[in-house]
Amino acid sequence: QLRLVESGGGLVESGGSLKLSCVASGRGLSPYDVSWYRQRPGTEREFVASVWSVTGYIRYAESVKGRFTISRSNLKATIDLQMNDLRPNDTAVYYCYARRDTSEYWGRGTQVTVSS
Repeated sequence: QLRLVESGGGLVESGGSLKLSCVASGRGLSPYDVSWYRQRPGTEREFVASVWSVTGYIRYAESVKGRFTISRSNLKATIDLQMNDLRPNDTAVYYCYARRDTSEYWGRGTQVTVSS
């Protein structure tokens, strides 16, 4: 069982920055593809960014490209999301996600609120 715990959320003004972190425990992180998702008020959970385990391939949602940066450290078992130029529409609960084959795990989320 892989346990994921997010931190780093909070309240920030429009144009500001936050760095989210996700710490994995229970198993080694290296075999897992990892991602960040978010759920904005009144909407479905949506993909934000991912980094694959083997190739390190990184992908972003169009809405965050150029503003957010995902990174991972298998040694520290962490997945970070640096968020710059935040906008009110980025307000959401942000979730860490890990997948390997048919096994998938979610964190409980961290709230990010961007004021205008």
